[in-house]
Amino acid sequence: MELKVLITGGTGTVGKSFIKEYYNDYKFYSISRNETDITELSREFPKVTCYIGNICDLDHMINLFCKIKPDIVIHAAALKHINLAEENPTSAIEVNVVGSLNIAKASIRAEVPLTVGISTDKACNPDSIYGYTKRMMETMFMQYHNEKTRFVCTRFANVANSNGSVIPFWVSEANKGNALKLTDPKMNRLMFSKKESAKLIHKSIDMSTMGYEDPFILCKIMKNVNLLELAKALSDKEIEIIGKRPGEKLNETLISEKELPYTNIIGDYVYILPKEQKNILTKEHSSESAEDMTDDELERLVWEQ
Repeated sequence: MELKVLITGGTGTVGKSFIKEYYNDYKFYSISRNETDITELSREFPKVTCYIGNICDLDHMINLFCKIKPDIVIHAAALKHINLAEENPTSAIEVNVVGSLNIAKASIRAEVPLTVGISTDKACNPDSIYGYTKRMMETMFMQYHNEKTRFVCTRFANVANSNGSVIPFWVSEANKGNALKLTDPKMNRLMFSKKESAKLIHKSIDMSTMGYEDPFILCKIMKNVNLLELAKALSDKEIEIIGKRPGEKLNETLISEKELPYTNIIGDYVYILPKEQKNILTKEHSSESAEDMTDDELERLVWEQ
């Protein structure tokens, strides 16, 4: 029987990427707020059943979860932009913390077998509002995990060409002949493609159903992109340095030093588990320590659709 997958924020980059990669493997449902985005998702993927909903509305989430009875929930809905979270901390907390708690409660009420939370490298050693809210989501999901309703998380770095991210913005500016605005030439980021983000989620599903019984946070070993080099790859026009925005860091850490004893490496994937492990990372994984992308890899990443 076809498994039911419910995605909160299914109209966003992560949700649509997962649907695209596994469209014929699951029966998909999406919950999101934007009518225009819902219409576009329905036209592109007509087999997806779409609902309008706000994750901050607990009663509505419980009602939808109990109505759909999903086998898997992928919780991708969030307020994601660092500067907006810094300027609107109450909204960030309401959506990313209270909204995530509502999803956990709805999963418990509907007895969803597996709920996957989408987290970020900003949750590792957080020093921004966005990072703190995502770290709290990780912690809540780990706490809610039990034999009947399992909870795991995937911790992303930057997804290239995601909605509102720097690559499509810079491509648009370059096409207009405008200078590209860069916050700091020393800024580095771990990046991976939309397809890789979908595979990371699917790996967490596979390992939760076939391997690990404990809750975990799943990461992937990624390569580093220097944003000045990225800007140069996109345009030969002037690059304007504008300074860091509130909450931004020059480098991001995906797996911290204090988490190393709890890591388990399987190929390119790293699991952060509740108990100490044996096959562990020996140093934290960050944009400072990661291998740099080659020019060819950067080219493929930039133009991937």
